[in-house]
Amino acid sequence: DMKNAVIGNNKQKANLIVLGAVPRLLYLLQQEASSTELRTECAVVLGSLAMGTENNVKSLLDCHIIPALLQGLLSPDLKFIEACLRCLRTIFISPVTPEDLLYTDATVISHLMALLSRSRYTQEYICQIFSHCCKGPDHQTILFNHGAVQNIAHLLVSTSYKVRMQALKCFSVLAFENPQVSMTLVNVSVDGESLPQIFVKMLQRDKPIEMQLTSAKCLTSMCRAGAIRTDDSCIVLKTLPCLVRMCSKERLLEERVEGAETLAYLIETDVELQRTASITDHLIVMLADYFKYPSSVSAIADIKRLDHDLKHAHELRQAAFKLYASLGANDEDIRKKIIETENMMDRIVNGLSESSIKVRLAAVRCLHSLSRSVQQLRTSFQDHAVWKPLMKVLQNAPNEILIVASSTLCNLLLEFSPSKEPILESGAIELLCSLTQSENLALRVNGIWALMNMAFQAEQKIKSDILRGLSTEQLFQLLSDSDVNVLMKTLGLLRNLLSTRPHIDHIMSTHGKQIMQAVTLILEGEHNIEVKEQTLCILANIADGTTAKELIMTNDDILQKIKYYMSHSNTKLQLAAMFCISNLVWNEEEGSQERQDKLRDMGIVDILHKLSQSSDPNLCDKAKTALQQYLA
Repeated sequence: DMKNAVIGNNKQKANLIVLGAVPRLLYLLQQEASSTELRTECAVVLGSLAMGTENNVKSLLDCHIIPALLQGLLSPDLKFIEACLRCLRTIFISPVTPEDLLYTDATVISHLMALLSRSRYTQEYICQIFSHCCKGPDHQTILFNHGAVQNIAHLLVSTSYKVRMQALKCFSVLAFENPQVSMTLVNVSVDGESLPQIFVKMLQRDKPIEMQLTSAKCLTSMCRAGAIRTDDSCIVLKTLPCLVRMCSKERLLEERVEGAETLAYLIETDVELQRTASITDHLIVMLADYFKYPSSVSAIADIKRLDHDLKHAHELRQAAFKLYASLGANDEDIRKKIIETENMMDRIVNGLSESSIKVRLAAVRCLHSLSRSVQQLRTSFQDHAVWKPLMKVLQNAPNEILIVASSTLCNLLLEFSPSKEPILESGAIELLCSLTQSENLALRVNGIWALMNMAFQAEQKIKSDILRGLSTEQLFQLLSDSDVNVLMKTLGLLRNLLSTRPHIDHIMSTHGKQIMQAVTLILEGEHNIEVKEQTLCILANIADGTTAKELIMTNDDILQKIKYYMSHSNTKLQLAAMFCISNLVWNEEEGSQERQDKLRDMGIVDILHKLSQSSDPNLCDKAKTALQQYLA
C-alpha cells in the first residue's frame, strides 16, 4: 500500500518520511527473519522515496541507508539484490550524496564487480553507480585496479541499450584525463573488435544523441592522453565532425553545451585539429548562435523547456567562449575570423562582467587566446578598450580567473600594444607587485612576467615606480624563489630595468648595492646555464653605464667571477662574460685606461689572446674586438 501511495507523489513521500517510516522500513529490510519478499518491498519503497526531492535523499542518508543497502547485496536472492541496487543507484545519482560513501569499505567494489554478471539490471545499475561516483584520479585508480575495464568492456555489446549506454558512460568518466586507463582501453577487444572501433560505431548518426556524445567523449579522452594520435582518422573524420554536429541549432541546450566543451578539450593543444574544426560546418558562425539563445520563443513549444533553457543560457555562453579560446589558440587567421564574427568583442567584454564565475572565466580564457595576436592587440583590443573590464576582473577575483586574466595582461603590456599606457595609469604596477607575493606559483610568474613586459623600453619614471612598488626585500624574495620560471622572469625584469645608459646610472645610484648583492648571490648559487647567462647579461648592462661601471670595477669578487666565466666550458656563458669585459674596456669612455690596466693585471688580456684562437667564430670575434680596444 505504501508503495502505491508514494509512486509519483512527492507530497506523500514527504509525509511518510515525516511520520518516521524510514527507520522502520530499514529495520524490516535488515531483519534476517523478514521474508525475502518483504525485504524486497521495503527496498522498493525506499527507492521510491529517494526518487523525490533532495531533502528526501538527505533524510535517507541521515538514517544510514547506504550501509544497510550494501549489506543487502550479500543476500543470495537476485530480485532483492536488484531492488537494493536500484535504490543505491537513485541515491548515488543525487547531488547531495557524497561519492566517498561508495569507497569507505574496500570489499564493496569487488563485490559489485562480481555482481555484474548476475543480470542486465545489475549491470545497468552498477555501471550507473560507478559512473556517478567516479570523481577524480583516486576513484579512477580504485575502479581500474578492481578490474573495471575488463569487467565492463563486454557490456558495450550487450543486447540491452540501457546497459550499453551505462557501460559507455563508465568508460567516459574512467578515461577522462587518465593516461593509464586510456592506454589500456586501446588494447582491449570485445568479440574481435577493439574498443576504439566499437566507440566509432557508436558515433554514427543513426545512434541516439546521448550515445554519440558519450562515445565522442571517450575517444576525446583517449586522444588527449596520447593513446590515439591526433591525425588518426577516427579523430579527424569521426570524433571531430560528430562534436561539431552537436553544436548545431537543432540540438538541445545540454547537448550543445557538452558538444562544444568536449570539442574545445579535443582541439585545445593541436593546431591541425583547430584548423580542421574551424572550417567544418561553419563552426565559427554556428557558435555565434550560442549568444542569441533562445532565438525565437515560438519555436520552443514546451514551456517547461523554455523556462529551463532561459535559466541555463549562461552555460551556452561559457561553452562558446571555451571553444573560441581553443579554436584561436594558435592560428592567426582563425583569430581574425573569430574577432570578425558579429559583435564578438562586445560579447567578450560583457562576459567579463557576468555574474556567473564560469562565464567570466571562459570569457577571460577567450580574451587570452585572442590576445596572442599582435594584429588584434593593435586593433580590436584598442577599439574596445578591453583593458578596462580586464583590470576590473583582476580586482579580488578567485585564483583560477586571476591566473588567466594576468596572463592576458602580460600580452596587453607588450611594447607594441597601445593599451600599455592606460593600463599603467589605472594602477597596474601596484596590482602586479601584489601578485608577485602570491602563494600561488602561476600568479607569481604572471605578476613578474607582466612587470618584465612593462619595463621593456619603458621611460625612467615607470622603471622607478616598478622598483618602488616591488621593494628590495621582495626582489630578493623573488630571486631566491625555488621556481626557475620566477627566477628567470625576475632576471628578465632586472635586465629590462637596466637598459639605456641614463636609466642604468640612475637605478644603480639608488639600488646599486642591493643589485650587486643579488648578482653575486646568483652567480655563486647552484643554478642552470640559462639563469647564469641572464645574470651575466645584467652585469654587461651595468658595465655599459657611465657611473654604474664603477660598481663592477671596485668589486674584486665580481671581477673574479667574470674572469672565471670567460674560461667556462659553456660557450653561452663565455660570450656573456665577454660582453661585460668589452663594455668595461671600451676606449672612447672616461677612465678606460685605468680599467684596462686593472683588467690586464688580473690576467684578462691573456685569456682574450687565448679566446681569439677559439674555434667558435663568435668567441673569436668578441675576443679580437676587445683586444683592439687595448691597441687603439
